[in-house]
Amino acid sequence: MNVTNSTIPSADRNGANLTTIFFDLDGTLLPMEQEAFMKLYFHELSKRCVPLGYEPKALVDAVWKGTVSMVKNDGTMKNKDRFWQVFASLMGQQAYEQIPIFDDFYTREFHRVKDATQPDPWADRCVKLAKEKGYTVALATNPLFPRQGTLARIGWAGMDPEDFALITTYEDCSYCKPNPSYYKEVLSALCKKPEECMMIGNDVSEDMVASDMGMDFFLVDTCILNPLNRDVSGVKRGSLQELYTFLQSLPSRQGLAE
Repeated sequence: MNVTNSTIPSADRNGANLTTIFFDLDGTLLPMEQEAFMKLYFHELSKRCVPLGYEPKALVDAVWKGTVSMVKNDGTMKNKDRFWQVFASLMGQQAYEQIPIFDDFYTREFHRVKDATQPDPWADRCVKLAKEKGYTVALATNPLFPRQGTLARIGWAGMDPEDFALITTYEDCSYCKPNPSYYKEVLSALCKKPEECMMIGNDVSEDMVASDMGMDFFLVDTCILNPLNRDVSGVKRGSLQELYTFLQSLPSRQGLAE
């Protein structure tokens, strides 16, 4: 494992307070190379949208700008509304009428994008182990995709959406990572306090910010993203298989009142 034993919290020190485990999806439970994923995603989206009159380059640019607007969302509207507000301002108000077509894309062509991912059976094992041990398990994926797109990626990873007490999507959230307000929104939805939660992710900038709020953190480093080169020398880290071993060391909460 890529940590020394001294950096792994013992059940006696931290485990007694832990009730909830948040998992990131892309790059964590669903290993992928982000650039390859985005390239194939835009390729499939463009093919679907050209018959609607969208020029591919303009479409990709509008999607990116809509995505940036969600990342900068201030909580005054849901991410979905923020995205379509920006997208329609760039591509025309008829875009609102075409939302069902875009939603249908995520039930059909989007599944071809799975070719850009590398599903790992240890992902489902980790989630099921945490749930079997009595922890509340949530999928704290950056809410930039509609629910159907998120459910698709959960399926690619070989997991069951029913295992999660909460799945964050752009329909339900008003903030995005790395805004601390995203984590506050998720904590509020589950009625949890930071000190009873652990975030598991691969992105040092987007996921590890949870530790600044008082949450425990485990870095899945198979597809690690660390654009700001933050020091992670003292961070619990490892592969999904090593994460499974770590989860095994946590105390069972079965039969305990939260």
